[in-house]
This record gives sequence, structure tokens and C-alpha cells, in this order.
Amino acid sequence: MSAIHNIAGFTPSNLELYRLATVHSSIAKENVASGFKESNERMEHLVDAILGAAVADYLFKKFPFKSEGFLTEIRSRIVNREALNLLARKIGVANIVQYDQKNAHLQQVILGNTLEAIVGAIYLDKGYLRTKKFVIDKLIIPNYDLDDLVNSNSNFKSKIIEWAQREGKEVRFEIVNVKKGRNHKEFTAQVIVNKEAKGTGYGNSKKKAEQDAAFKTCEMLDLLVNS
Repeated sequence: MSAIHNIAGFTPSNLELYRLATVHSSIAKENVASGFKESNERMEHLVDAILGAAVADYLFKKFPFKSEGFLTEIRSRIVNREALNLLARKIGVANIVQYDQKNAHLQQVILGNTLEAIVGAIYLDKGYLRTKKFVIDKLIIPNYDLDDLVNSNSNFKSKIIEWAQREGKEVRFEIVNVKKGRNHKEFTAQVIVNKEAKGTGYGNSKKKAEQDAAFKTCEMLDLLVNS
């Protein structure tokens, strides 16, 4: 309970919701009564709308004279998979997520999903207004500089390509593995610079895996300093 309190900033009323939010499908056990494997997947589905609405509400009030396109773009930079994975690691979700640890890289791709599930647990436990307060006060305000976010280039793949062109290097993106799960696929992408392997990324689509790999390559090459 203390770990959830540290992340959420309040004492849960229904701790079981938060426990379920941290259980990945890779270790889910079947409920004897229902025959349903209990994991955080249903909460992830629920929270797409809840998290998106909370962020959209905040941005709408923060930027009262900006266009719909602008608001949609900034919202996508906050709630995209790469951003949520990084945010989840930053606030300590890695310390409480439960998953099959035989799969070495699994934690790298499920932290954002787990954070979404925790948002879903807060919604089910405390309602929308408390959830919106958590999203704004605990996720957005302490972890995002919106001025930097507005001015940044979040397309890390483009950043790598532009860097390679400036430096006269050959760069390519390869999908090196596709793992088929029960309900989704997991792609593994690799950035190759002059035939040398750089960042490896993961995602539930080729595009997301390539962006994740590009982001990690940007970190390796110190390309994020002025992004």
C-alpha cells in the first residue's frame, strides 16, 4: 500500500484494484469462479478514454487560444507509448509491476501499460475528478515542461535520419523480431548506423518500435540535449 500511496499521493480505498493494475498478463492466473485470467489488460482498455480526457481538459484550459490540431499534437506527445514508458519508470512503477521476469526486456515495454492501468484503478476507486487531479498534479505538472514540449521535435526517427545526413552516415531501421501474443503483437526494432547496431526498441506496432529504438539511439548519441 505504501508504494501505491507514494505514486498516487493518497491512500487507496480498494487496494485490490491497484494490485490487479500491477499484474501483467504474462503471469495472470485464472479465476476459478469465472475462468477469466485476471490481469491489468481490461484496465488499460478503460483508461484510454479517461487519461486522454484528463490531459485534453488540462491542455484546453492551459492553451485557450490554440487550435484543435495543436492540442491534439501536444496531447499525443504526453500520452504516447514512449512517453508513458519513461514517465512510469520515473515515478517508480518499475518497483511494483508484476510480470514474467524470464522475459528480460518485457519490463521495458509494459511500464506505460501498467501506469495506464493504475490510472484506471484510481478512476474505479475514486472517480473521475480525483483521477484528473492525479494526472495533472502527479504526472503532467512535475514531469513535463510544456514550453519545451511545444518546441521539441518528438519524431526521434526523423531526428536520427537528419543527424545521419549531416554526418554523412548510413542509417536504417530493421524489425528484428515479432512476437505474437494472445491479443497483440510485440515488435522489436533495431537502429543500424554504418552497419553498427545502436538502439533497440519495442512496441505493439512497427512504427512505435522504430520510434522507441530511435529515441534510445538519440540518447546514446547525445542528440536530445537540444531537442
